[in-house]
Amino acid sequence: MAKYELVSDYRHNENLKASFNDLAMKTFGLDFRGWYNKGYWNDQYIPYSFVQAGKVIANASIYKMSIRVNGERLKGIQIGTVMTDEHYRHQGLAKQLMLHLMKEYEDACDFMYLFANETVLDFYPKFGFTRIHESEYSLDLTTRPIQPKQTSVQQLTIEQNLALLEEYAKNRYIHSSMIAVEENESLLMFYFTLVFPHAIYYLEEFDTIVLMEEEEGVLNIYDIISLQATNAETVLASIIKDTTKKVVFYFTPDFTIEGMTATITTNDDDALFILSKKPFLQGHFMFPLTSHC
Repeated sequence: MAKYELVSDYRHNENLKASFNDLAMKTFGLDFRGWYNKGYWNDQYIPYSFVQAGKVIANASIYKMSIRVNGERLKGIQIGTVMTDEHYRHQGLAKQLMLHLMKEYEDACDFMYLFANETVLDFYPKFGFTRIHESEYSLDLTTRPIQPKQTSVQQLTIEQNLALLEEYAKNRYIHSSMIAVEENESLLMFYFTLVFPHAIYYLEEFDTIVLMEEEEGVLNIYDIISLQATNAETVLASIIKDTTKKVVFYFTPDFTIEGMTATITTNDDDALFILSKKPFLQGHFMFPLTSHC
């Protein structure tokens, strides 16, 4: 098997960064430039790449996470952006990168985790990772209606509201004590700039930003970002429409509303795998979607 150069932490190397981005675009259709050109790539996110002739041919990245689980602050290492150029597959490069990361960080964290799609569900258990099913939190408004409240809801854009988004990403209030991610500014800006730039709404009255989309009567709330504690039912009353029949939350709510349910789901497109020396996630929970790297 050919030997390639292993390079890491090259966020200041423009050539390697561009090659990394090219591979990400080919693999995931993701263009990181709108994120890292604004300076949001910090030392929490570290790629580990095999390089040949200055070209990134395979990669696995880690993101250093600070996570509160049932009120306890834990150090997590999230593995992501696992990809191999199509011309270099079937050489075991992803396996080598996984083994390297696990050895590098086994004593530097409380647990490791990642999210995988259906094509690699059999890959990560080979390294000792265990699949854990998350829960979907939802609210059926047909059985427990919430009266809509008239308030100002402004759609934000990166072009016009960047300073406001940066402020909220940096200073967000941590709502959930069950499972929440702290010091997550870089990833939040990733979601603002690349994933949900069309779905950012501002409730000035409550100093709250909501990432949300409604489709066919289902309101998907990807995140609620505020600078202080908020009343969830009041926020919901401000964003639901007469056509809204159901609300789905993509995080673990810190609130309980009559009619809310939590259901363990099997999501093969975004399956959670965890490597931990002790069990610590039990019952219903969901990692915040905006913390996935």
